[in-house]
Amino acid sequence: MLKQGSKLDRYFEISKRGSSVSTEIRGGLATFFAMSYIVVLNPLILGGEDSMGNTMPGPAIAAATALVAGVLTIIMGVWAKHPFAIATGLGVNAFVAVTVAANDGLTWPDVMGLVVVAGLAMVILVLTGFRTAVFRAVPASLKMAIVVGIGLFVTIVGLVNAGFVRRMPDAANSTVPVQLGINGDLIGWPTVVFLFGLLLTIVLMSRKVRGAILIGIIAATALSLALESLFHPGAQGAGVATGWSLVTPSLPDWTWPDLSLIGQANVFGAFQTLGGVAASLLAFVILLSIFFDAMGTMVGLATEAGSIDKDGNIPNVERVLLVDAAGAVAGGGSGVSSNQIFVESGTGIGEGARTGLASVVTGLLFIAAMFLTPLIYLVPFEAVAPALVVVGYLMFTQVSKIEWGDIGLAIPAFLTITVMPFTYSIANGLGAGFIAFVVIRTAQGRAREIHPLMWVVAAAFVVFFSAGAITELLA
Repeated sequence: MLKQGSKLDRYFEISKRGSSVSTEIRGGLATFFAMSYIVVLNPLILGGEDSMGNTMPGPAIAAATALVAGVLTIIMGVWAKHPFAIATGLGVNAFVAVTVAANDGLTWPDVMGLVVVAGLAMVILVLTGFRTAVFRAVPASLKMAIVVGIGLFVTIVGLVNAGFVRRMPDAANSTVPVQLGINGDLIGWPTVVFLFGLLLTIVLMSRKVRGAILIGIIAATALSLALESLFHPGAQGAGVATGWSLVTPSLPDWTWPDLSLIGQANVFGAFQTLGGVAASLLAFVILLSIFFDAMGTMVGLATEAGSIDKDGNIPNVERVLLVDAAGAVAGGGSGVSSNQIFVESGTGIGEGARTGLASVVTGLLFIAAMFLTPLIYLVPFEAVAPALVVVGYLMFTQVSKIEWGDIGLAIPAFLTITVMPFTYSIANGLGAGFIAFVVIRTAQGRAREIHPLMWVVAAAFVVFFSAGAITELLA
């Protein structure tokens, strides 16, 4: 048992933040299980062809994804001392794979070079204090809206990952984009695992059982292994709709990691191929996405962890932002796209994690996943999704702190909250809310209340949302 006042306790401020070593370990485990899917998913997203027909090997993407996530998460824990885990950012990697890599003449090293450029620009913005200043310029109600929006976002991610909510087939010709289960029915053993895990976690939390979220994940995982062994539902695809959504549960085995992608990025390749203006615009869009995704996630997680002070400031915020910025450079340089703070860190925070020790635990597990690559196949989405839904509830409770009586804050907050989950993008939600705030305050004749940086941010988001049209004009 850790003694209060020991070196470890003082360094991570474990007792000061009302936590314990066992709680931090549980939180670190919960966060890893909640986000380990990225090691499986990233190779699928980045495994396609670039414009020249070249592909990156899946095992190399998986190994580099785990390595970069592990190292950066440990640095976040040891240096910035927050329970925020880092890995390849969803949304950014899809944009890189689908949009950037499709530009004629670009190879994967060129594409990743643009990610490095965006990351270097981010580092400069952090070192000059600009990124911290933007964070402090956001009104308190919008910060709370970010927390609530992220809560709804992780909830819908959990429901969709579990197959509880599914996209309706295009052939349905319906204006309703999603539906309950398959044709309105909840069927399949993976759905049973999700419902079992969700109900168990809720019951344990209602009984105030310590470690409720982690117990729910472990119990659901054990059930999934048993069901896969007995009934073999297998993976979804090839006409099988009732299988596991991505990860088919199985026990891990030893393997040597393939780290051949590290250091292959070509920083100047896109500029030589596309020209300075077109390449800069692509880098700018990447920059805005990682800039605001991370800021929104950081606000949401810090609020849930109780580490934001009465003035809305986060301890060591510059360090947090610098590690996050370094994640873009390291991720691009390793061929796995930008790494950033993961919203699934809320799972560990919901378990009670409050310090960087939890991040150290998560990071070490990612390092282990490099060698035990199938370790990530141990826990299916359906076993983790209940934790995301519960974390979504915990974050949604901040909705009462928004000033709903002030329309200049209420409508931007509403747009932030709704656009995030409906577009599957934290940055989109922030953009909608920030632009609306500037427009409404100006219409109210209260433009003087708008922080100068909010004007800059709103203008940047106008460019962000217009990037497609601008690209077409430049073509």
